[in-house]
Amino acid sequence: MEEKTKINRRKFITISGIAGGALVLGYALLKETKLGELVNMSSVDAGSEFTPYIIIDRSGKITLMNPKAEMGQGTYQSVPALIAEELEVSLDQVTVKSTSGEAKFPDDQQMTGGSSSVNTNYLPLRTAGAAAKEMLVKAASDKWGVPVAECYAANAMVHHKPSGKSIGYGELAERASKLPVPKKPALKDPKDFRILGKSSPRNDIPLKVKGKAVFGIDADVPGMVYASIERCPVLGSKLVSFDDSDTFKIKGVTQVVKTDRIFFKNHYMGLAVIADNYWAALQGRKALKVTWDNQGLDKFNSKDYEQSLRELSKTEGLTAHKDGDFDAGYAHAAKKIEALYETPFVSHSPMEPMNCTAEWKDGKMEVWVSSQGAAWTRDEIAKALSIPKENVKVNMLFNGGGFGRRISQDFAVEAASIAKAVNKPVKLIWTREDDTSLGPFRPATFSAMKGGLSGDGKAVAFQHKVVSPSINATIMDKFDKTKVDEDMVEGISIQPYEIPNVRNAYVYSEIHLPLTWWRSVTASTVSFAHESFIDEMAAAAGKDPMAFRLGMLNKPSDSKKVLMKLKEVSHWDAPLPAGKARGVAQWNFFAGLCGHVVEVSRGKNNSVKVDKIYSVIDLGTVVNPENVRSQVEGGIVMALTAATKDAITFQNGKAVQSNFHNNRMLRIDEMPEIEVHILADGGPVIKGVGEPGLPPLAPALCNAVFALTGKRVRKLPFDLTNV
Repeated sequence: MEEKTKINRRKFITISGIAGGALVLGYALLKETKLGELVNMSSVDAGSEFTPYIIIDRSGKITLMNPKAEMGQGTYQSVPALIAEELEVSLDQVTVKSTSGEAKFPDDQQMTGGSSSVNTNYLPLRTAGAAAKEMLVKAASDKWGVPVAECYAANAMVHHKPSGKSIGYGELAERASKLPVPKKPALKDPKDFRILGKSSPRNDIPLKVKGKAVFGIDADVPGMVYASIERCPVLGSKLVSFDDSDTFKIKGVTQVVKTDRIFFKNHYMGLAVIADNYWAALQGRKALKVTWDNQGLDKFNSKDYEQSLRELSKTEGLTAHKDGDFDAGYAHAAKKIEALYETPFVSHSPMEPMNCTAEWKDGKMEVWVSSQGAAWTRDEIAKALSIPKENVKVNMLFNGGGFGRRISQDFAVEAASIAKAVNKPVKLIWTREDDTSLGPFRPATFSAMKGGLSGDGKAVAFQHKVVSPSINATIMDKFDKTKVDEDMVEGISIQPYEIPNVRNAYVYSEIHLPLTWWRSVTASTVSFAHESFIDEMAAAAGKDPMAFRLGMLNKPSDSKKVLMKLKEVSHWDAPLPAGKARGVAQWNFFAGLCGHVVEVSRGKNNSVKVDKIYSVIDLGTVVNPENVRSQVEGGIVMALTAATKDAITFQNGKAVQSNFHNNRMLRIDEMPEIEVHILADGGPVIKGVGEPGLPPLAPALCNAVFALTGKRVRKLPFDLTNV
């Protein structure tokens, strides 16, 4: 019996023919989708919409739609490469375009984060490309009146082996669009890949090198004006009154309008100065005289807040995960150790500050923006303006860095609201000071650690208690403080070490600051504590840090493979010269698995130099090895910066740091040599790339510092010039 299923755009990979002789191929995802189950558009009722991801027109032009934001991580190349490999075209034969938040594209595909761009698209996009190829080959065989088996696709053409004839995809598009869709198109054997698994040049790099890449800040709309917003530096304050008389003395200033920065459930009032050029808007903003009601929030400071976290670390907390009986195991341990690890608030600080250009016209909003998700941008603007989602068009441009900051759409909503208020196209640009001091921030996180060792130096008890504010609490209307926020302890419970008695716990801390996801999210903080404390236990047991870890990995695991490879490539067992030392750490979490060995040396005046970093990342399957190396290196740079440069601290309710003079970045002369090794066995599990290189860096570095100096670093950031 044939079962009839109602088709909707979120459940199937689809291929469809459209008017004009073009072959349009698309897909939509849902977790229960059976990959390779394809639907012909002609069999779908007219009310259903499907997403065109591959378009081949009669001229032979091939357009591949990229739903993922390009923010330096290489999706502009890697995502289309999945289609191109199976479609038998090279990347220089296609045009790549970004999706724009249209409702016909699946929302979950128009969001970028969590190191998910390749692994969520790997099979669906390859399947789509393979199906299109089979349809084109069948169209050619029908046209020539020859068996399909005598035809093959290559170089955007279908070839006939016996006769040597060939025909381009463009000439076949209309005929192919009328054919039945293969239900299970054959995917290529990885050994036959021409693009995937190879270090292909990224097609966005020439655009960026030549200055042709268009970022959000480059958007230029005819007749647009500029906006700069004055906000209270004490976050959470209320606007009482203002005097803009001096502002209007600035040539070019035309308006001052009230604004509302909407950061999820939080609202931050401001005053937008509108001018015909950005300089005038900025100077007009500086001329404003504003009275704020700080509501007592000007008493907030980092010293007191950190002390409150220390006090909370003494409480029991909510149990997030347990194995065995920690209390009993710890009580009977021959040796007990405890430590408190501290990580601060930090800024994302992408190279391109927040900005958005918006135009309100005929009840519709169009924006030009650097965002991590066209669907997020569309939805938040529609909600704020109380208009249908389909009345919002999002032009996705290159992102000058994201790191999680551009998931939040507060800046885009501000621009859209201002554009509607002034009824003109508006370009809103946050200053670097705005970007640094107004958040959102990575949460400050403390970890209270306890460990127990047996008489022969084996780990018998381990506790990791996380003390921190919650990202979810700052963004959700309803947050249950009586339950563990799993996001704030993510990854801890899946660490591979075979310790019989384990307890992981969470203690919630109130905060009024805007918080959000930062590259690798919670892993960037809890990994520092977890892997540093494993090192402390090794030292207390009198064992080598690598041997101690491997001694707790008797079962086969990916983490064991990573550590074994690290041991090999770093020549761990070979003694280092005097004045040099090394440290190791690994971290496995939602985004993937990576480990580092960091080599350091003693410099003058108690300084420590980071000489070399050996990295091993476990992927399962790799799309572009060179891009993988770049992402691991990028994660290391960001982690080194967070570990050794500046935190975001607060005094009198205000962020002390404001720009790169006191929120410093790693300099090129401070960059160590990096050697990246990729473990890719071609298995079915495809892991992330963008974030795994970051978490293990801080603990590996601090473990190396301990090996060199005997000093244990338990608070970040620390000063490499004086250890």
